[in-house]
Amino acid sequence: MKPFRDRTDAGRLLVGPLGVYANRKDVLVLALPRGGVPVAYEVARRLNLPLDVFVVRKLGVPGYEELALGAIASGGVRVLNQDVIRALPGAEQIVESVTANELVEMERRERAYRGNRLPIDVRGLIVILIDDGLATGATMHAAVSALREQEPAKIVVAVPVCAPETCRQIQNVADEVMWLYAPEWFHGVGQFYDDFAQTSDDEVRRLLADAQPKL
Repeated sequence: MKPFRDRTDAGRLLVGPLGVYANRKDVLVLALPRGGVPVAYEVARRLNLPLDVFVVRKLGVPGYEELALGAIASGGVRVLNQDVIRALPGAEQIVESVTANELVEMERRERAYRGNRLPIDVRGLIVILIDDGLATGATMHAAVSALREQEPAKIVVAVPVCAPETCRQIQNVADEVMWLYAPEWFHGVGQFYDDFAQTSDDEVRRLLADAQPKL
């Protein structure tokens, strides 16, 4: 039996470990879209916390997109996986080409999801970064690095499932890391969900709109 029915179920289960942050005015939940949004929505809703998205794009090796060259994040941050780059012929050109393509998609998502909202300001806040799981951790690493430049009070990474080595790596860059499962037999995030259908842009927009304070 898989531990999570879907991302909504995973978010409900993630609420428990994050309960200490409930109802606090100095805490912001940021989801990594798209898959992190349904998870983060449940956390934010149940803990009475504001929700927004922080757009990060993985830089996948062409033809082997699940293999990460690194990632880019809002604010011009790029984190590279040197182990992959060293093993890849013509890596420099590939990295620049993939970065240019992913930058276009990152900017599209910023417009699609955040619209006319003001830029995210995390200075002095506790930020809870949420995704639906971590495999290589490249996108989460980029997100933490980008947010760190804005001087938040604390960065907490929270995910339902994480590859063990990735958990250890993220602990080196975040202030706190929480996860529900980190099995040694980890092969991919989707293996832990009964329903791992892709989250749509429309669902992201709907959940973000629903999470806004009601005037």
